[in-house]
This record gives sequence, C-alpha cells and structure tokens, in this order.
Amino acid sequence: MAEVSETELPGLGIRYDLATREGRHLGVLVHRGGRREVFVYRADDPDACAATMRLDEDEAHTLSELLGGSRITEHLGALHQSVEGLAIDWIPVEDGAPWAGMTLREAAVHTVSGVAVVALLRAGQTTVAPGPSDLVLAGDTVVAVGSDEGMAIARASFRRADA
Repeated sequence: MAEVSETELPGLGIRYDLATREGRHLGVLVHRGGRREVFVYRADDPDACAATMRLDEDEAHTLSELLGGSRITEHLGALHQSVEGLAIDWIPVEDGAPWAGMTLREAAVHTVSGVAVVALLRAGQTTVAPGPSDLVLAGDTVVAVGSDEGMAIARASFRRADA
C-alpha cells in the first residue's frame, strides 16, 4: 500500500499526500465541512499543482467507491478494531427521522442510545462538541461515538421510519 502522509491544516481540514510508484504526487484536502479538493502535483516540481479538482461530499464518496474504498475508512476500521467496543460513524439525518428537528436534549440521544454526539456537520459548517441545546436538522450529518448496539439505535433514529 502506498505511504500516505497527513497534515492538519488548522481551521481548514486535513491534507493527505501520497507518491505513486511512478513518482507522481497526489494530494487530497478534506475540508471540515466535507468538501474535498484533489491535487495533482507537477512532475518537475512536487510543490506546484498541475491540476486541481473540487468534489462535493457525494462526488468524493462516489470516486472513493470507484477506487475501491478510502484509506480513511480503513484507518477508522483499524481504530475500531484496536479500541474494543468503540464505533465511530457519520450518520446522515434524513427528513422525517424521529430525531430530526429536535435538540440533542429533546431527543435524549445519549440517554436512549448511549452514544455521544461529538460533532454536527451542516452546510459546510462544523459544530464540535455540540451541547444539549443544539438542534439536529434533516440534511445534517451527526458524528457519533459509542458501542455498535448504541450506534444502531442512533442510525435508526436519524433515518425516516419508513426507510
């Protein structure tokens, strides 16, 4: 597997860089709101970009599937296996879901499921460590941590009942 380096870019996101066997350099900037930028660096100058492409979250997921899965998913899978019983998930909130339109307190997310909501993603903005009065809306993505069982309850509660 190719070596990937990670660089935290405070306030922006994380940049992942890799060099191919042919010596070409690629980069992916994952913005905090989910948008991605893909960079192909020039062969004669690995610090200069030959091409840049912006992908929204859906396009990035599609490209990842076409390429056979992402390194980030593999990394989270390894983390899940290394911390027994821990699950981390990005849960999309669907219109008509039981917890859509409620605050975290009203939904009693932690009480009902046992999971902790560690971030809310909405329209390119991230709320880290949301409080009980934070509202969860359809279209948001909830980043949650907890047990597999609790995560199943949370996933079901952020989906439409008829889905």
